[in-house]
Amino acid sequence: MLDFAKFTKYSKPGPRYTSYPTALEFNDNFRYDEYINKLESQDKNRPLSLYFHLPFCRSACYFCGCNVVFTSKDDKKTRYIDYLRRELEILSKHLDTSREVIQMHFGGGTPTFFSDVQLDEIIRMIKSHFPNFVEGAEVSCEIDPRHIDEAQMKAMSDAGFNRVSFGIQDFNEKVQAAVHRIQPYDITKNAMELARKYNMVSVNTDLIYGLPYQTLETFKETLELALTLDPDRFAVFNYAHVPWLKKTMRKIDETTLPTPEEKLHIMQYTIDFFTSHGYKMIGMDHFAKPEDELFKAIEKGELHRNFQGYTTKGGADLIGVGLTSIGEGVDYYAQNFKDMNEYEEAIDAGRLPFERGVLLNEDDRIRQYVIMELMSNFKLDIKRFEKEYNVEFKSYFADAVEALRPFEEEGLLTIDEDHIVCSETGTLLIRNIAMPFDAYMKKHAASQKTFSKTV
Repeated sequence: MLDFAKFTKYSKPGPRYTSYPTALEFNDNFRYDEYINKLESQDKNRPLSLYFHLPFCRSACYFCGCNVVFTSKDDKKTRYIDYLRRELEILSKHLDTSREVIQMHFGGGTPTFFSDVQLDEIIRMIKSHFPNFVEGAEVSCEIDPRHIDEAQMKAMSDAGFNRVSFGIQDFNEKVQAAVHRIQPYDITKNAMELARKYNMVSVNTDLIYGLPYQTLETFKETLELALTLDPDRFAVFNYAHVPWLKKTMRKIDETTLPTPEEKLHIMQYTIDFFTSHGYKMIGMDHFAKPEDELFKAIEKGELHRNFQGYTTKGGADLIGVGLTSIGEGVDYYAQNFKDMNEYEEAIDAGRLPFERGVLLNEDDRIRQYVIMELMSNFKLDIKRFEKEYNVEFKSYFADAVEALRPFEEEGLLTIDEDHIVCSETGTLLIRNIAMPFDAYMKKHAASQKTFSKTV
C-alpha cells in the first residue's frame, strides 16, 4: 500500500516535462530567421518525426486542456486543409523533406472529426512532400469513439496508420454529464472493434481520475468495463484542473472534485487492478502488456518522451505542422501561432506560421538530458552523462542531489556513484524527482497558477 500521507505532502504544482525547458519559457526572442536557419541546417542523417494538429471539435469536453477550435461547419475544415497544404509547401523550401520519416502523429482536437475523404486528402498531401516513410514507421492518430466510422478507419489503415489512441475518461454517466462528454460503452466498444478489424498494431485508451463525482467505487466499475476492451496500453491521467488557463474548466463545479486522498485511493486501486490483470506499469501514468514495445523499451533504457508522451522513437527531429503545433530540434523548440487568424496571415504572407520558441543553451541541454532520462526511463546513468557532457555530475548538480536526499531517505530512489534509480513507488512521483534539476523552477515557485498538481 502507498503511504498516502507521504504522497499528499508531495502534491504541489509542477511541470509534466514533455519538454525542457517547458513551454512557459517559450518567447519571441527566438526570431523567425533563426528558426529558418535551424530548419535549413539540420543534420540530414537524422530522421524526422511529424506532428499534425487537427484542431476542430464539435463541442467542448470540460476536462480538456488541448488547443481546440469548436465548430460544426465543414467549410472550416476544408479551409484548414488548404492552409496545411500551403504550410507544407513553404516548409519544403526550408527543410530536406526527403529524409526518413520514422514517426507521424495526428493530434487534436478531434482528427476523426474530418471525414474519410478529408483524411485521405491530408495523408496524400503529406506523403507527396515526405515520400520516405520507413518500413515499420509509427503512424498514429487520436480518435474520438463518438466520431469514427468504418470508412475513416479503413482510410487510415490503407494509408499505413498502425496505432490509434482514444479517450474513455470514465464510463459513469454522472461523471460524463458533468464533463460534457456523453460516451456510452457500446460506442467505445465499436471503436475498438474497428481498430482491430483494420489491423491497428497497438491501441491505447485514456482514462482520467480526479474528475467531478468520481469515487473509488464508481471508478472500479469504469476499470472493469475498460478491461473488457482489451487494449494494448492504458494511459491513466491525473486530471489537471487549470481553469485560469482553460475557460471550459470553469464550468466544472470544484466542490464535486474528489479530494487528494480519494484520488490516491483511486490511483492505488488502479495500479493493483491493472498489474493483477497482466499489465505492467510504466512510469507515472501508463500501463502496457508485457509484449508491448513500450515495456520492452523501458527494460532496455530506450524509452523517450516528447509532446505526444512516451515513445520508443528517439533521435529524430520533430516537425510540428498546423495551428499551435510544436517542433523540436537538437537545440530548440518552436511553436506555431495559436490564433487561427494569425496562423492564416503568416501563410498568406508566404511565411511559416512560427510564433515563438526557445533556443537551448548548454546548461539547458545538460539539464534536458537529465530530466528526460529520469522522466522516460526512471533512472540516470551518471557515468554515461559525464562522458556525454564532460562535466562532473555531483559538482554540477550539487543543489539538486541535496534536494533529492529526502526522496532517498524515504526509499523513493537510490543515488550512488554510477546511477540514480527510482523505486517503483518513486516513479509515481517522477515529476517531483525531476524538478530539482529544473533551473527555471525558482522563478515559478511562488505561483500556484502555473502548473497542475503533481499528485
